[in-house]
Amino acid sequence: MAKQIILWCVIGLFFSVSASAQKIFYSDPDKEDPRGVEYQIIGKVNGNIVVYKHNRDVHFFCIYDAEMKMINKVKLDNFPANVLRADFIQYPDFFYMIYQYQQNDVFYCKGIKMDGNGNKLLDPVELDTTQIHYRSNSKIYTVINSEDKQKLLLFKINNKNERLNYVSTVLVDKYLNIIHKSRLPVPMTDKQNFLTEFELDNDGDLAFLKAAGTNQNESIISVGLYIKPGQSDSAVYHNLNLRNLDLNDIRVKVDNYNKHFLISSFYARQKRGNIDGLYVIIWDKDADKELNSAAMSFTEEFRLDAKGESTIKTAFNNYALKNIIIRQDGGFIITAESEYTSTNGNYMNRYGYPYGTSYYSPYGGFGYGSPYSIYSPFNRYGNTYVNTNRYYADDIVILSVSADSKLEWTNVVKKTQYDDMNDQMLGYAMVNTGDQIHFLFTSQEKRQSMFSDHSVTADGQLNQSPTFHNLDKGYQFIPRQSKQISARVSIIPCLVRNNICFARVELP
Repeated sequence: MAKQIILWCVIGLFFSVSASAQKIFYSDPDKEDPRGVEYQIIGKVNGNIVVYKHNRDVHFFCIYDAEMKMINKVKLDNFPANVLRADFIQYPDFFYMIYQYQQNDVFYCKGIKMDGNGNKLLDPVELDTTQIHYRSNSKIYTVINSEDKQKLLLFKINNKNERLNYVSTVLVDKYLNIIHKSRLPVPMTDKQNFLTEFELDNDGDLAFLKAAGTNQNESIISVGLYIKPGQSDSAVYHNLNLRNLDLNDIRVKVDNYNKHFLISSFYARQKRGNIDGLYVIIWDKDADKELNSAAMSFTEEFRLDAKGESTIKTAFNNYALKNIIIRQDGGFIITAESEYTSTNGNYMNRYGYPYGTSYYSPYGGFGYGSPYSIYSPFNRYGNTYVNTNRYYADDIVILSVSADSKLEWTNVVKKTQYDDMNDQMLGYAMVNTGDQIHFLFTSQEKRQSMFSDHSVTADGQLNQSPTFHNLDKGYQFIPRQSKQISARVSIIPCLVRNNICFARVELP
C-alpha cells in the first residue's frame, strides 16, 4: 500500500510538472513570401491569431489556429497601391486597419473593419485628408489609442514654420465615428525645441511633451507638458520643474486608474555627466497640477549589480527606458535595458544620439511629419548602421516606485547579447501575467542557442524558470517584435532559413 501511495505521488508530480511546462508552437515558413516582406502581429481575433504581411503593393492576412497552423491566407483586393503605413487596433471579435496613402495631391487616412478570418466587415471609412503638393514616401499621420481602446486619435504635425508648429488631431470613437477635429498651434521658441511622447487617456484627452536640448544635443534641459481635452480646440501648457537636472530618455505614461500623467526620465546632475538616477513627476489631471516629484539617486549596490562591463560611475549610461507598468495604487514599475554599439573599435553610448531617446526622430520634409518612427532601439545612436561592427543588448533593470515617488525596490535580470551588423535577435519579450512580469530572451551557451524565462514578482523577487526545452533548431527569435495576446501567451516572430514565421509561446 505504501509503495502504491509513493507511486501515485510520483505520477502526480510528473503530471503537475508536465502540465506546468512552457509550450511553443511554430508556424511553417511561407515559401510564397517575397524577399523583404514586412509584417505586423495583430493578435487574437475570434479565436484566431492574425498576422498582417505586405510587400510593395501586395497586402494580405495570415490566419493561424492555436497551434500556429495556417487556416487561411487572405489577400486584400481593390486596395490602394501605394499604402505607406498601416496601424491596427485589435478587439476580441474584430480589428481595425487604419491605413494612409497618397492619390494625386491628396493624402488619405482611412479605416477598415475586419474579422478574425480576414473578411471585410465594413467598407473603408475616410477619417482625414491632407492636401500636399509633392510625392510623399513616408506616413503623415500617427495613430494612437486609449488604454481601453474606446477612443482612437490620428494626429499630424505641420512644422513648415520652425517657430510655430501645428498639431492637427482627429479623435475617433470605437466605431470610427469622428468625435472632434482640432488644429493646435504650438510655439517653438528655440531651434532645439522638439515634440515627443504623445499619449491618449480613456477620456480622450491628449498629453504630449515639448522639450528643449542643449546646443550639442546632449541632454534635455527644459520640458513642458501639453494637455488637450478631447473636444477642445486648445490645450493647457505647463512648464515642468526639472530642478536643474539634465534629463535623458524622457517618457510620458497615462495612469487611467488615478487620472494622472507620469513623466519619467534618467537624469544627470551635470551636463554630459553620468546617469545619477531616475527623475519622476506625477501630474494630477483633475487638479491640473504637479502631485509630487522626486529625483531618486541609485545606490552603489544597485550600480554594482547593473554595471555589466561598465564602471560603477558609468553603470547606467547605456540604459534605455523600455516599459512603464502602472499599478492601481498609483505606483508603477519601470524596466530599462543596457544597449550600446561598437564601430571599428569605437564605443558609442547614449551621447551619440540627440536628446538620448529612441522615440525622437526628425520631422519629415515639406512641412508634415510625425515624431515617431518604426521603433528600433538603436535609432538613439544615430546612423550607426553604417560601418557598425557589433550591437549589444545586456542586462535588464526593474524599478518599482510608489505613488508618492519613492523607490521601493530594484532588481537586475542578467543577460549578455550581441550580434554583428544586425540587432534583430537582441533584446527581450515581456509578458505580464498579473502576478509576475516575465522577460523572455535568447542567449548562447556552449555554442547552443538558449531561450530563457526570467520573472520578477510584485515584491521584487527574481525567479529563473527552466530554459525552454522544445526549441526547434534553426528558429531564431525576434523578441522585441513580440505581442502578448492573452494572460500567459505571446506571439514571437522567428527567422528560419531567412524566412519569417511565428512562435506561440505559452507560459505555465
